Amino acid sequence: MARFEGKVALVTGGGSGIGRAISLAFAQEGSRVAVADLNVTTGEETAHAITEVGAEAIFLQADVSKGEQVKAMIDKAVATYGHLNCACNNAGVAGTMAPLAECTEEDWDRTVQANLKSVWLCMKYEIPQMLKQGGGAIVNTSSVAGLVGLQGWSPYVASKHGVIGLTKSAALEYSSAGIRINAVCPSIIQTDMARFFTGGNERVEKYILSQQPLGRMGTPEEVAGAVLWLCSDEASFVTGHALAVDGGLLAH
Repeated sequence: MARFEGKVALVTGGGSGIGRAISLAFAQEGSRVAVADLNVTTGEETAHAITEVGAEAIFLQADVSKGEQVKAMIDKAVATYGHLNCACNNAGVAGTMAPLAECTEEDWDRTVQANLKSVWLCMKYEIPQMLKQGGGAIVNTSSVAGLVGLQGWSPYVASKHGVIGLTKSAALEYSSAGIRINAVCPSIIQTDMARFFTGGNERVEKYILSQQPLGRMGTPEEVAGAVLWLCSDEASFVTGHALAVDGGLLAH
């Protein structure tokens, strides 16, 4: 039997990149999947890719930085499938590159709302449902930038550090109720966001790869594998942890 047979998983930012890989991986392991994204086109593409192979999925459009939309998203997922066993709060943005003193208030607000407030809101509505059921597993997408500093990306770094702090606090609060809450911290992964970070500059990309002990970028599927492990019974003694999926980058 697949690890998630009969279970229901919610993935935010499921329309592309890491979120799409996570959604497909849950489906391949037997889960029914609620794919949430702000982008209708890409979100529906992910849901369609799942149903095409005979698994179950629905698409839920939501701006996860807005509480009423998050509540409606959770309510719809539960109304459709009856429960919620796993949630991956993965939606986020890179923000704008600039030294701290040159960042605008608008960019700070947008980045923190998309990356940090959204995780808080999602857990705020996921956890009560999991409490009713007697347990569940949540994985929040942070970044290696949540574990170290990164020049020129202060709003992004602050938001991703915040995700880890929020994850640890929530894990302590709800561990006795059978809800495990962890974070995954990818480094540079082959996605559109990675291309945004490098700006398509070959010199920048070569420098980034030179810092990776494994000598390459990671794949979305490799991050998905870590997320599914954290949600699985194999990780039943793991909570409050920030798991780096970084090709050895932080081992320097």
